[in-house]
Amino acid sequence: MPDRTKFLKGLEGDDGTGLQLRGLGCSRDTSLMYSDAVLDHFQNPRNVGTLDGATAKISVENPVCGDILELSARMDAGRIAEARFRTRGCVTAVACSSLLTELLRGKTPAEVRAITPEQISETLGGLPPATFHAAQLARDAAQALLAKLK
Repeated sequence: MPDRTKFLKGLEGDDGTGLQLRGLGCSRDTSLMYSDAVLDHFQNPRNVGTLDGATAKISVENPVCGDILELSARMDAGRIAEARFRTRGCVTAVACSSLLTELLRGKTPAEVRAITPEQISETLGGLPPATFHAAQLARDAAQALLAKLK
C-alpha cells in the first residue's frame, strides 16, 4: 500500500498547510478527500488501456463534470474474462475505473448487474459526496457494457 503521507507531502505548500480544496464548497486537507484505496488505484491503476479482441467496447461521460470512461471487455464461457479502461477525469474517476475492471473480471452478466455505486464507494473507503459521481460513472459504464454484450 503506498504511503499516503509521502504522496500528500509533495502537494503541501512551503508553510506545510497542505493543498486545500477550493471551488467545491469545502476547505479540507487533501488527505481527508482521498482514502488510501483511492490513492492506490490512482497511482497504480489496474488494467489500463484498450483490449484487442474485445467482445464489447463502450464510452460513457458525466455531462456535469466531463469525466469520460472508455471500457472494453472480453467474454469467455459466459463470464468477463478480461476488462480494460481508459479514463479522462479526476483522481476518483481513475480510481473507480481501475476498481471496476477488477470487479468485472470473472463475473457473469447477472453478477455485473448487481454492482452498485455504493459498493464501489465502500470498496474505495467511502467516497465523499463531492466525488461520489465517479462511482456512479463506473456503474453507468458497467450497465452500458451489459447492454452492448446482449
